[in-house]
Amino acid sequence: MRAAVVTAFGGPEAVRIVDAEVPEPGARQVRIKVAAAALNPVDAGVRAGVFGGAGKRIGLGWDVAGTVDATGAATAWSVGDEVVALDHGMVKPLGTHAEYVVVDADAVAGAPATADPVHAATLPLNALTAAQALDLLEPAPGRSLLVTGAAGAVGGFAVQLAAYRGMVVTALAREEDEELVRSLGAAHFTSGEVAPGGVDAVLDAAVLGESALAWVRDGGAYVGVIPQAAPAPVRGVRTAVVEVDADGARLAELVKLVDEGVLTLRVAGTYALRDAAEAHARLAAGGVRGRLVLVP
Repeated sequence: MRAAVVTAFGGPEAVRIVDAEVPEPGARQVRIKVAAAALNPVDAGVRAGVFGGAGKRIGLGWDVAGTVDATGAATAWSVGDEVVALDHGMVKPLGTHAEYVVVDADAVAGAPATADPVHAATLPLNALTAAQALDLLEPAPGRSLLVTGAAGAVGGFAVQLAAYRGMVVTALAREEDEELVRSLGAAHFTSGEVAPGGVDAVLDAAVLGESALAWVRDGGAYVGVIPQAAPAPVRGVRTAVVEVDADGARLAELVKLVDEGVLTLRVAGTYALRDAAEAHARLAAGGVRGRLVLVP
């Protein structure tokens, strides 16, 4: 099979398409024939060597939508099931940017009935990150939440999930994205001016750090999205970062919200797997709204 990997760190040109053996599922694992796999900023980080692994062949890709092709022992999934999954891991020999991928069975959920595989592939990593970040904020109806990077993939899901849970959401994004983030459920919009201590909580998808922390009221909460990069607590503000977990049961809940129209799946463009380096170059150019998706 073909797979996108890096064997030396660098820019988009470092992405290579190689021939690899089709992986075999072990106990409590399934093999998925990949129909679509989203490209995320974490893939660019892996490609650039941010997470280490020098001297190894490192597979790219975390998100997948496709069809169960084979199963190991002790799994409830069956061949032919249409699924989505998160293949968690920074340094791994193969990722989801391939024709087949093996994942743990408990990382899998049934695919949305209302979305094609290209759109479904944009859900796992970004929606799970947003949902698990919100959990850390202990959301409650009526509480005010500022989402930075609200027009991005994680930020957009965070806006929708927080609004669905009754929070009063302020979206921080570029001026040209105001209509978009309001359509996702933001009650308020700003392109940069936020009163110090003006909100109960911040979900910092744009990784603004201490400047975003200043916008939280005394005793409020801040959650970031880069592991080990939370600013130090001040003024009684609780700070944390989300470290996404490949939780198939939670992913199934998010799939249900897609089918109910609560969550919007946004695709910025599609590329053939053989053109993965071009997709990386487009991501690096910035300004992408939604996710770029690779199709084997």
